[in-house]
Amino acid sequence: MEVIQMNKFKTITALLLTGILTLSLLTACGNSTSSDHADSSTAGPSQIVSSAQGGQQSSPEETSDGLVVTTAGKVQGTLNDGVYTYLGVPYAHATERFVPAQAVEPWEGVFQADTYGNISPQGAMFGMPGQAQPGTDNNCQNLNIWTPGVGDDGARPVMVWLHGGGFSNGSGNDQGYQGGNLSRSGDVVVVTVNHRLNLFGHLDLSAYGEKYERSANVGITDIVAALEWIQDNIAAFGGDPDNVTVFGQSGGGAKVLALMTSPYAQGLFHKGIVQSGATETVGVNFTSQEASTRLTENFLSILNISEDNIETLQTISEDELQSAGTQALQMTADEFQIPAALGEGYSMEWEPVVDGDFLPSHPVTEESFASAGADIPLLIGSNLNEWNFFPAQEQGEQVSQELTDAVRAAYPGKTELTAGQVDTLIRLPMLKIMSHKADQNGAPVYAYLFTYGMSFHGAEIPYVFRNTEDTLEEQAMADQLSQVWVSFARTGIPGGDGIPAWEPYTRESGATMLLDTQAELVYHHDRELMNLMAPDYVY
Repeated sequence: MEVIQMNKFKTITALLLTGILTLSLLTACGNSTSSDHADSSTAGPSQIVSSAQGGQQSSPEETSDGLVVTTAGKVQGTLNDGVYTYLGVPYAHATERFVPAQAVEPWEGVFQADTYGNISPQGAMFGMPGQAQPGTDNNCQNLNIWTPGVGDDGARPVMVWLHGGGFSNGSGNDQGYQGGNLSRSGDVVVVTVNHRLNLFGHLDLSAYGEKYERSANVGITDIVAALEWIQDNIAAFGGDPDNVTVFGQSGGGAKVLALMTSPYAQGLFHKGIVQSGATETVGVNFTSQEASTRLTENFLSILNISEDNIETLQTISEDELQSAGTQALQMTADEFQIPAALGEGYSMEWEPVVDGDFLPSHPVTEESFASAGADIPLLIGSNLNEWNFFPAQEQGEQVSQELTDAVRAAYPGKTELTAGQVDTLIRLPMLKIMSHKADQNGAPVYAYLFTYGMSFHGAEIPYVFRNTEDTLEEQAMADQLSQVWVSFARTGIPGGDGIPAWEPYTRESGATMLLDTQAELVYHHDRELMNLMAPDYVY
């Protein structure tokens, strides 16, 4: 057996990718935090037009011309190319930091849902510090909706997108997540969610009073609140509350896994899609209570805060909090020797905490998979290249003929593909998750691998949302992927035009759909390759 010695390559790649990722996130946040955004209050005065008929309603319903009555009040959307769009709709209201958000206070008049709402403060990731930005707020509990029809009893599948950026960055307002094309083509209701991130969503203050009991996971309790709002209101927007799929990429996929692990989310959604959504330390596992407690101790020590003045955290500046958070993450990673996801050394990220209650376990358990997710059908996969999208740059030992042959056997149509371009960082954890979920003998698991073109991390997203350039090949890929995702959301079985019958994944079969210009169902196609590249990995 042979192991590729690529530590130097991974370190260089990590440095490059950190810069690329930071730049892309800042660009995305710039798109998401412009002056078009809603005020930081639950429903800003500039967004509400007073109406003699306004006020609290007993149940949601559609009135006329895109005007919808929700449980909190009337919401006016806009009609764009046959799709009604509602932006910045509040689903909850965070009045304090580090505590669960409260129900939205009903408003009188009409909420004009024509501008994006606030997003969460953006935090440290891969050792890069978070910084205060305009358009961010702890009170960022709002969502965006795209639907082909309102008040028409359409009972359409509801697809709730959870954005990437780990649990530290990003937003549901990114231009790449605009749901109009997917909603129109698939006749589905698309929802994107904003929620608290980084230390605002996952700083564990549970040792400092009952008030902060849920502080380690308020980023996820926000999402649960959004799903509760969807249950109460989405029928008025043409959606079926009994057919809700949560889907997400990267950190968004890990959020899907967190929801599948929490008993507090049971019954609020019915299917899950995980796109490149895990590494070994984020998604397969989450932060342990021990590490979370120590992280908080380090954080408070840096700020000279104790139990006696813990409420100072409610008013201290965001920049000071983020600076302390970045330092505390590294200190704790070094203490617990948490392997960095990219590159060498130790690193820790903000993420959910396995507290024994809200998250009773890690998603992957020793026996199988988290019990709360047993009845949730899962579509799960990753991309062929992910972070390894540079030309062949294997470092260290000469690549053997055995390894080259294994690459050719796994991907016979990819004649230029090298072992150094094949992802293992995410592919192996995906195999672990799908295998343990299949071991549960609950709802089925469907596996895919996106291999089209240079399939870097996130490359599939524009095809899923149909937000692509109009070349014939790209349009065909958008048709394929969006149909697969919609089919799964509608029926629980992925499929589409030109897609072979899709068999569920099991350990025995290894059934996996390769999504490319020509989709192909394969069986354990890369088992030998993965064994050669990571012989010690057990899943």
